[in-house]
Parts: sequence; C-alpha cells; structure tokens
Amino acid sequence: MQPSRLAWAITGSGHYIEQCLEFLLSLERVDLYISQAGEEVLKMYGIELAEIRARMPVYRDKTASSPPVGHFYKGYYHTFVMAPTTSNTVAKCVLGIADSLVTNLYSQAGKCRVPSIVYPCDIAPAMETTAPGGKVMVYPRPIDLEATDKIRRFPYTQVVESVEQLIDAVEQRLKVLK
Repeated sequence: MQPSRLAWAITGSGHYIEQCLEFLLSLERVDLYISQAGEEVLKMYGIELAEIRARMPVYRDKTASSPPVGHFYKGYYHTFVMAPTTSNTVAKCVLGIADSLVTNLYSQAGKCRVPSIVYPCDIAPAMETTAPGGKVMVYPRPIDLEATDKIRRFPYTQVVESVEQLIDAVEQRLKVLK
C-alpha cells in the first residue's frame, strides 16, 4: 500500500490565496480539491488551473455525490486542509451541511477521524485581506465570526489564523507522521 496523502481544498476565498498556493505547491503527495467558487477565484487572481494540475492531482466540484470522499475510508489521506476557507463553507461545516465537494470532504474527514486544518477568511472583527487589486480592510459579520469560533471546537479540527500558522500546522502534522 502506498503512503497516505494530504487532501487540500480551496474554496471561493481570496484571503491570502497566493501565499497559500505557494506553500501548497511546495508540498509532496497532495491532492487538490477545488470548489466551483474556488475555480472562479483562481481565475480572478490570474492563477491557471493547468499549471497546478501539472504539479498534482486536481479534483473539481462537478458531481452530486462527490465520489473522491471515499478515499478517507480507505486511509488514503492522513490530513485534510481547507485553505483559504470562505465563511459560507465554515458555516455549512458547522451546521453539518455536506452538499458540496469541500463540505463533504470535511464531513468525511471528521467521520474517519482524519485531522483537519482550517484557515477561515473571517477571524477578527476588523482585518486586512487580499483582493485581486491588493490588500483591503474587511469587517466580518458577527455571524461569520461565531461560525469560526464554533468550528474551533470540532473534534479533529485545528483552526489557524494566518499563512504562517497554516504552514506551521501542516509542517507539524507532517513531522508527526514521519
């Protein structure tokens, strides 16, 4: 049996997407999952999916039942990363809604006790984020911050608040597995 892999999902958030991708592309043994909104955001930032596909397997949100989630039941993945993650995806995960590829992946990872690392785009009442034209200030709604706080309490879930924390969390996870 081959060693297990890391599953990484990109949703429709542009929150430091370029830095997340730079780190993602430095890793080995990764499968990338992209929501439909994630595909749109990559295009907005001028990131070509073909370039990513040349480096790793890419799964797109094109089916109703999300067949690749079955990999979790076979021990194919050791870790699931959602980075960056929209407030919509976080809210769905908190409510147990698994109606898309990414939310289904999070659900199945939890059911299989596979650790998840989540980098939400809404982490503070006022924060700087990235947009296609540069950095901007945003002011997440209380309901979005509440969902971020709730997902922190989920079993097998680690929430990170910066790209640096994301990199550290993934690197620590990979060290534990060696």
